[in-house]
Amino acid sequence: MAGGRPLVALLDGRDCSVEMPILKDIATVAFCDAQSTQEIHEKVLNEAVGALLYHSITLTREDLEKFKALKIVVRIGAGFDNVDIKAAGDMGVAVCNVPSASVEEVADSTLCHILNLYRRTLWLHAAVKDGTRPQSAENIRELAAGATRIRGDTLGIIGLGRIGTAVAQRAKAFGFNILFYDPYLSDGIGKALGFSRVGTLQDLLYQSDCVTLHCNLNEHNHHLINDFTIKQMRQGAFLINTARGALVDEQALANALKDGRLRGAALDVQANEPFSYASSPLRDAPNLIITPHSSWYSDQSCTELREAAAAEIRRAITGRLPDTLRNCVNKEYFQQSAASSGLSHPGQSWGIESHPPPAIPPQPAISSHLETNGGPVNRYPGIPSVAIASGIPPPVSAEITPESMHVMRNPAMMLANNALSGRAQSTSPVVNRQSPAPGLLGKPDGDMTHKD
Repeated sequence: MAGGRPLVALLDGRDCSVEMPILKDIATVAFCDAQSTQEIHEKVLNEAVGALLYHSITLTREDLEKFKALKIVVRIGAGFDNVDIKAAGDMGVAVCNVPSASVEEVADSTLCHILNLYRRTLWLHAAVKDGTRPQSAENIRELAAGATRIRGDTLGIIGLGRIGTAVAQRAKAFGFNILFYDPYLSDGIGKALGFSRVGTLQDLLYQSDCVTLHCNLNEHNHHLINDFTIKQMRQGAFLINTARGALVDEQALANALKDGRLRGAALDVQANEPFSYASSPLRDAPNLIITPHSSWYSDQSCTELREAAAAEIRRAITGRLPDTLRNCVNKEYFQQSAASSGLSHPGQSWGIESHPPPAIPPQPAISSHLETNGGPVNRYPGIPSVAIASGIPPPVSAEITPESMHVMRNPAMMLANNALSGRAQSTSPVVNRQSPAPGLLGKPDGDMTHKD
C-alpha cells in the first residue's frame, strides 16, 4: 500500500480526474497508460488492490498472477471478455463490469446503422460528395438501388439484454416486427415487451430480414456468424454487430457480401482493433459500413462509465467481497475465503469507514475520448509506464511542478495522493445507474453462451 492507503490503478488510461473525487478520501490512485502487463510498473503489480481497465488491455491467468495484492478488477464497460474471470475467481479476485451506462448510446448507434443500410443514406451522401447529380427519377432509382421500406420487415435480435431490449423498443417504432433469441431469459419476457421469441438461433436467422448482435463474447459463441450460419440467413438480409468483433467470421462475411447473399452489413467492432483495412478480409467487401468501436460513446456516457466503475471500487474497499458489489460477474468462481475477508490483508486495518462518497455537483461533461479523457498527461521524466494522477487537472496554461502535488518519494514511481483538494468535473452524482429490462435476473447485457 502507498503511504498506508490502498492503491488503485487505472491500467490502460491516462487520466483519473473523474475517479479521484470518488476515491481520494480512501485510496491512492495511479494511472499506468499500459497496453499490456509488461508495461505496468512493479510497484503497481506488487501493491495494487484494485484495478480499473478499458478494453485495450487483456488480463489472462498469467497476467493476473503478476499482481501480488489484487482483490478487485473493474472493467469500465459492459463486455469483460478481456479478463479471465474464472482465473480471477480462483485467485480470490472479484471482477465487475458496468453494464448500464452506455445502453442508450449503443442502441441509438445500432438503429443508425440499420437506417443507413435500409435507406442507403451513407452511399447517397458519398455519391453527391463525389459529384453525382441525378437529373431524373430514373437517375435516383439507379443511385438509390437497394433502398427498401422498413415497415413490415423482421428484425432478429440475438441477446435481449439491456441493449438488445433498447434496440427492440426503438426498432418497433419504425415498424419492425421484433424477433429475438436468448436462452437465458425467463418465459413470458417477450410477451410482456411485445416481442416474439424463437427457441433456436437457426429459427431467428431463417425468419429475419435484418440480424443484430447484442451478446457477450465467450468460448461458446466465437464466430457465431460464420459460413454455416450465414447460409441459414435469408437471401439479401442485413447484419449489424455493435457487440464484439469475434462474434463474426470476417472472411465469411466478406464472401457473403461479395456474392450477394447478404445485402449489407454494419460493424462497429472488429476482430482486430484498431481496425486496418489493408490487412482485413473486409477491405474490398461491398455495402459495408465500419465504425471504430465508438457506439458506446457520448460525453455523458463517458463520465457515467467512469463514475460507476470508481463507485464499485469504493464499495469493495469499504465493504466485503463480493457481497457489497453490484455487478460482480464471477461470483460462481469466487472463493469463499475471499468473500469473508474484504480487501484488508491479515493483520492490517485501513481504518476506513463505510460512509457515502463525496457529493459531486453537476458540471459540464468532459467531452473527450475515453482513453485520453482530455486531461493533461503528467508523465514523470524517465518513468515509461506510470504517470502522475492528480486529483484535478490543472488549467492548460498552468505549470505543473513537483511542489504542486503530493507524491510518494520513490524515484521509480510517482503517485499523486488522493487527498488533494478540488473536484473533477462531472455530469451527475456518484451513483450506479442500473436500469435492467424486466426479467433479466441480474444478467449482464446479453449474457449468453450460445451452443447452436
